[in-house]
Amino acid sequence: MSTNERLAALAAAGVSIWLDDLSRERLRTGNLQELIRDWYVVGVTTNPTIFAAALAQGDAYDEQIRELAARGASVEDAVREITVTDVRDACDIFRETWESTGGIDGRVSLEVDPGLAHDTEATVAQALDLWKAVDRPNLLVKIPATEAGIPAITRALAEGVSVNVTLIFSIERYRAVMEAYLAGLEQAAANGHRLGSIESVASFFVSRVDTEVDNRLEKIGTREALELRGKAAIANARLAYAAYQEVFAGERWAALEQQGARVQRPLWASTGVKNPEYPDTMYVTELVVANTVNTMPEKTLKAFADHGEVLGDRVTGRAAEARAVFDALERVGIDVSDVFRTLEREGVEKFEKSWQELGETVRAQLDAAE
Repeated sequence: MSTNERLAALAAAGVSIWLDDLSRERLRTGNLQELIRDWYVVGVTTNPTIFAAALAQGDAYDEQIRELAARGASVEDAVREITVTDVRDACDIFRETWESTGGIDGRVSLEVDPGLAHDTEATVAQALDLWKAVDRPNLLVKIPATEAGIPAITRALAEGVSVNVTLIFSIERYRAVMEAYLAGLEQAAANGHRLGSIESVASFFVSRVDTEVDNRLEKIGTREALELRGKAAIANARLAYAAYQEVFAGERWAALEQQGARVQRPLWASTGVKNPEYPDTMYVTELVVANTVNTMPEKTLKAFADHGEVLGDRVTGRAAEARAVFDALERVGIDVSDVFRTLEREGVEKFEKSWQELGETVRAQLDAAE
């Protein structure tokens, strides 16, 4: 199988391949266009960590930094302009994909400041500001699925903003996200928005679940515990898909669908394998199912193109098997609820730290340009 055939098979199975990375360098060199043309990439996601890494490398941002410094821009304004510029340009590159897929793919995500993750009002305000600033119909504004983020999701959608809900770890929180989506669409319709123009994905994080659970299993150290390593993340995602099927087969959804609404697709995030003992494509192969997104770093994308396998639908109808995994985890002493609380807290903290690093990098570059 050639490189393209493997990715073509993945796309044919109903998986939208999104790249989990963006930089001015990719935009400037034509690398992003190449990935769209030759590697079946139909969308891009960003986060504070990605932007912090992009700003710290090379000279691609030097010209804009000099312009911002000359204007006396604050660090906050500079970060906003830099990230909005990259995302707007990426949206333009994906415009043809957006049009050819009827607005489903060709999407680029931009995250609200993670420091606002526990502030509903500020999250809503920034989501609306980013939507207006980028001013592209194929933008997705990323809002975290924290307790404060849930009502913000509904309110952003109600204003016609397309949303990528991020940092989802538990099924319980995922159900709250889907509820927020339905409520947002209902309010959007009441506000006169055309529901067919609103798109949303729910980013369910994968590899981090295994990392946290495996660490706890290794501390327990029994044979039964060790045999469960590497099973929690895929089981969790399969349970999420079962919940998705349930919600989007209900009467409440049917009423919205009649008004032109689209389902909120599950997006498998954090699909790069962190444990080198595991197959490097397992979070792609084992989560193949129609009408989903897999957003992957370029390393995982290229690995799948080289040796990945599409073994058919690996998700539908496997909820009972997945529940059995969690029953076994609890039997050996894993506090599953604590795992998810820990992952959400650490997820927000990691993005906050990256956002701070991004600001520090921009501050240093502004100072150097003066």
